Amino acid sequence: MTDQQAEVATVDIRELTRLFGELVAVDRASFRVDHGEIFGLIGPNGAGKSTLIKMLTTLLPPTSGTATIAGYDIMHEPAAVRRHIGYVPQLLSADGSLTGYENLLLSARLYGVPRHERTSRISRALARMGLSEAGNHLVSHYSGA
Repeated sequence: MTDQQAEVATVDIRELTRLFGELVAVDRASFRVDHGEIFGLIGPNGAGKSTLIKMLTTLLPPTSGTATIAGYDIMHEPAAVRRHIGYVPQLLSADGSLTGYENLLLSARLYGVPRHERTSRISRALARMGLSEAGNHLVSHYSGA
């Protein structure tokens, strides 16, 4: 480990909070994971684990607090954060609380598709799969979902 790696935490979260209206999904989470450490994020359903991961992967902005990944701020350097992470959700499926378009937009952001190309590329992908009209509906309402 280099001296720089020893100084910069791999994950550094301070008072990270996410509200959805009146609902407090993540309440002032604070922890640090140093270079070379392994950690697990466990808790019951509804504890805010997925929301916390979405914030750390820059897919969802925090309401307040700060976090850095490999020394990069999740709010001010999201592209650098995404270049330094790997994210594989537990269930490789679409998020039913989002539309098909929104699910594809999250993937486009995560995989670094340039902002100016996202809309056209998502529209082409939906059209190619015959899902242009379904793209604006919640995935949970798709048949078989």
